[in-house]
Amino acid sequence: MKTDVTEMLGIEHPIFMSGMSWISVPDMVVAVAEAGGCGILATGVLDADETRQAIKEIREKTDKPFAANVTLLFPGAAQNAAVLLEEQVPVINFSLGKGDWIVQGAHSYGGKVFATVTNIRHAKRAQDYGCDGVIVTGNEAAAHGEPPTTFCLVPSIAGQLDIPVVAAGGVADGRGLAAALALGAEGVAMGTRFMTTKESPLHENFKQLSIEKDVYDTLYSKRFDGLWCRVLDTKGARKAIKRGLNPIQLLKAIPNSRAIAQMLKLPYWKLFLGVMASLKDGTENAKQLAYMANAFKLLRVATEKGDTVEGVLTVGQSTGLIQDIPTVEEVMQRTVKEAEEVITNLTTKV
Repeated sequence: MKTDVTEMLGIEHPIFMSGMSWISVPDMVVAVAEAGGCGILATGVLDADETRQAIKEIREKTDKPFAANVTLLFPGAAQNAAVLLEEQVPVINFSLGKGDWIVQGAHSYGGKVFATVTNIRHAKRAQDYGCDGVIVTGNEAAAHGEPPTTFCLVPSIAGQLDIPVVAAGGVADGRGLAAALALGAEGVAMGTRFMTTKESPLHENFKQLSIEKDVYDTLYSKRFDGLWCRVLDTKGARKAIKRGLNPIQLLKAIPNSRAIAQMLKLPYWKLFLGVMASLKDGTENAKQLAYMANAFKLLRVATEKGDTVEGVLTVGQSTGLIQDIPTVEEVMQRTVKEAEEVITNLTTKV
């Protein structure tokens, strides 16, 4: 299957694996690359040295194109982005911030850059400062999609850009891939589907829950990590959203944010000052840091320990389309095959 994205990146299939913290690790990126797609290494929970080592590990295991992401709102993101540029990562994906300097750096060595966006204003800005494509995240997606749905958001943005659009949100099979192409996208990004595969490091408890849950079994709120976020409907998620950032949770954020600083090997004072200075309103930034600190702890508890009582897992509504735990290769092959069959069948109808 050829699209503008496959031709640009030199990949076989127009399918990305989304960059998911504690999930999109080197072995997952390699599995997706070897299966013909583009895996995105998640660097949000890595420090600069760990990011560099992860890139080297990927390159030792595959010679196929791959990507890595930076969420510019996160602490340590600028340092990680610098490492991606130094290591000349083939494709860089950034979100929640202005990445014009990343574009300039990547283009200097022939790299490609995709910005993750949720509205046309950010998409046009990304195009204006030279991004090679955008990943458009609809409401159905895990984590940070905003209210517009993929079915409306993708064509509205694709119709106003000259660069390729990759659709994210609600895609977990070939029907979704075919639909995204019909909407004007040149590829798709899947997170929830790849999360529930044999190679995925996600705890088995949540892999089983992903199979059991329906399209209705997610929660969408700004009261989990401070941004619009979609998570699996569990007891832990309901408790976290109900609590929000009450006074007790605000106090808990202090040791949790210190744990983030320790994880990223950043001096705590530097982490705090960086967050305070990142936007005009320091109070809002401190509040966002508190939300993120508490959310990171709950996400890690879910992903690594499988705690369904306290842990919280970000998933898309496409969890209701997942009925098994295949290999990454099986996901890739059957997604492409099904998409081709859907497109053929539509052609006969037309």
